[in-house]
Amino acid sequence: MYVERYGAGPDSYFGLHGWGGDRRTFAPLAPHTPAHATFYSADLPGCGHSPAPTEWSVPAIVNEIIAAVADTGATRITLVGNCGGGVFGLFAAQRAPELIARVVMLDPFAYLPRYFKLFVSDGFGRRAYDATFANAFGRWLTNQALRGRRADETDLTASFDAIDHEAARRYLKLFAEMGAVEQFSELTTPVTLVYGAKTFGAVKRSVALLERILPHAQTFELSGAGHAPLTEATAQLCAIIFAPTEDPTARRAGERIAAPTKESEVKV
Repeated sequence: MYVERYGAGPDSYFGLHGWGGDRRTFAPLAPHTPAHATFYSADLPGCGHSPAPTEWSVPAIVNEIIAAVADTGATRITLVGNCGGGVFGLFAAQRAPELIARVVMLDPFAYLPRYFKLFVSDGFGRRAYDATFANAFGRWLTNQALRGRRADETDLTASFDAIDHEAARRYLKLFAEMGAVEQFSELTTPVTLVYGAKTFGAVKRSVALLERILPHAQTFELSGAGHAPLTEATAQLCAIIFAPTEDPTARRAGERIAAPTKESEVKV
């Protein structure tokens, strides 16, 4: 897996982008990475500069994620998963708990919504995908239709301009095959859930599902943000991601709190 590095601090973080993204998803964090942190931003297999996985299966991709994390040399690392990347983070933590210290899930989908399942099938599904994401006019229309789920200046479909669309469809199929979140019910790794106040209803339902399955999870709502918190609420997000895990102001398990309003501020 191709990986870019921001910072050179002793605390390690590893970014897993979501559907339709690549390592550049986490570029907004680069100027905000604190001195104590090193952030590794990866291209998932088949995305960006990373070659396709050895096979298109969840276990194969999780194995490659764990290998890439191990290659950083970090003894304990925080996985930061955006959108669908957060679920891959849970799989990795389940498989390698000795390596993964914490999983941060940004605006996560815990299941594949029906409107995405439309694109999974061959034939009509492929044509629908191409009309929506594989041409500029379709992307513009889709972004306009999603303006209630984003900040005014955000383009939720911009990353689809230069991606491998076949790989994107394969990831959709994998998300459809991942299974229910109940499979993570015995996970004890610390988990932080972060979502935008204006995001999709499916994300909010996903957060509720994850809170039920992972009662020890911490949850933050980002005021004013939609489904692109990395660009719409960067400072708030950095305060959450890079907060020391032993920070006494961190919220208690099962207690929902508002996101900080400044980069250096974490409130109960």
